[in-house]
Amino acid sequence: MDPAKNQLKWGPMDVVVIALLVSFCIYVFHRVDSVLIYTWDWSVIPGYLFRWDEEANKFLPNLLIKGLITTLRISFWALVLSSIVGVLLGIARTSERLLPRMIGWLYVEFIRNIPPVPFLFLFYFFISSQVIPHLGLRENVDALAPQSKFLVETLFGPSNLIENFLSGVLSLALMSAAYIAEIVRAGIQSIPKGQIEAGRTIGLSSGQIMRYVILPQAIQKVIPPLAGQFITLIKDSSLVALISIQELSFLAMEIAISEQRFFEVWISVGLMYFSVCFTCALVFRRIETRWNK
Repeated sequence: MDPAKNQLKWGPMDVVVIALLVSFCIYVFHRVDSVLIYTWDWSVIPGYLFRWDEEANKFLPNLLIKGLITTLRISFWALVLSSIVGVLLGIARTSERLLPRMIGWLYVEFIRNIPPVPFLFLFYFFISSQVIPHLGLRENVDALAPQSKFLVETLFGPSNLIENFLSGVLSLALMSAAYIAEIVRAGIQSIPKGQIEAGRTIGLSSGQIMRYVILPQAIQKVIPPLAGQFITLIKDSSLVALISIQELSFLAMEIAISEQRFFEVWISVGLMYFSVCFTCALVFRRIETRWNK
């Protein structure tokens, strides 16, 4: 294929559209400045990103960066757990046996038809808060050797907040797993049945057909929608602020109220979320490109 044919070309209509967008942005900023009568002060933001520690004689992360780190932790572990549960449910949804299909169908329909906020509250107050405290996670982490405790707190956050952290991860993972299950189910069912029959004719078991024939092709087909779901999970991590988990949105709310700088704080937080999600989008696009080669 000629590379010259793939080059993007600019036309008069493109210039007109961009000029209209720029004009609209200028108009919006002008209206905001004139109607809100708001005095902007961005000087408070850097101090909440990093702070100077006199004892360590260096800059250390402050509230916004700590909140961002907690958000990344929650998103990562929720992504891992939801992927495992979602793939298993997706396979169950395509099973020839009635029981796995019914379990997968009931789970997916139950989660998809409940708004995230009610599910979060119901799961946290009726299940998580009743079960997780009895696991003794905080006491077990505090009893670890210093090096082991440092590793655990690096991966899961401070020991005094680890129970809330686990509740947030579980709630997000269980919600996201339902959507991942549907994506995986669609990917599996997109594989022609002739390939399954061909696998059976050469003596492959159902598990071998799923592992060597169906899943490799299905994964290639579901990478784009999975990438979108993972990015959605990162943005949905802000919901766990409702159950007092000190992630980015929770701390941003406290800073905005204490400093009375709502626009500056939330614009900064929005840019932080955008940076994380856009980076993930680029990574997934690269993975998709390499997988399709």
